[in-house]
Amino acid sequence: MPNFSTNIKNIIFDLDGTLWDPMEMSVKAWHKALNGFSCIKDPISKEAIQGIMGMQHDLVGKKLFSYLSSQEQHEVMNSCYEQEVMDIKASGAKLYSGLEDTLQQLGKKYNLFIVSNCQAGYIEAFYEYHGMATYFNDFECSGDTGLSKTQNIKMLIERNGVDKPVYVGDTQGDYTAAMGNNIPFIFAEYGFGEVPNAIHTISKITKLMDIL
Repeated sequence: MPNFSTNIKNIIFDLDGTLWDPMEMSVKAWHKALNGFSCIKDPISKEAIQGIMGMQHDLVGKKLFSYLSSQEQHEVMNSCYEQEVMDIKASGAKLYSGLEDTLQQLGKKYNLFIVSNCQAGYIEAFYEYHGMATYFNDFECSGDTGLSKTQNIKMLIERNGVDKPVYVGDTQGDYTAAMGNNIPFIFAEYGFGEVPNAIHTISKITKLMDIL
C-alpha cells in the first residue's frame, strides 16, 4: 500500500464502524424506544440496524418502517435517536481497540475531524462519555444540517479552511462522499460496509499510522 502521508494534512473520520462499534448499544436503545409504539409490527433486528449504519438520517425511517406514515416514521425515529443519545451519555459504546492512542499520535501531525450521518447530539455524547472532544477540531452531522455527507464534508472543509484532507470511513456512502469532494478515501474494512473500489484499506484503526 503506497504511503501518501506527504499529501495529507487533515483527517476527517466517519464515526460508526470507523472509530467505534455502537451495535450493542443501538440494538438495546432501539428496543427500548420501539416498545413504546403499538404501530411497530415486528421487533427490530440487529441485522436491520446494521443495514442502516451510515445511511443519511432522514432516509432511515423510510427504509425500516415503510408501512408507517411519514409522521409516524418521524416520531418513531426521533424516539430511537433520543434513546441512543441518552444511552451513550449513560454508558457509551465499544471503542475500537487502540483508538485513543491512535488519535493521540495522529493529532501530533494532523488536524482531526468527524463527519457522520448520525442524529443531532450523537457526536457530542460520544465526546462526553469517552472524553474524545480533546482530539478533534470540529465535527458535522446530517442530524444538525439535514444535508448529505458529501455536503457536510464540503461544509466542514470550507468552515475550517481544511487543506489536503483524507476521509476515513467504512461504507460505500463514505467512499461516494469522499469522491464527491475530490479527496482521497481510506476504507475501514473492519466496519459495517463494503467498498469494492477502495484503493487504500486498513484492517483496524491502529493501521492508520502505517500509511499516514
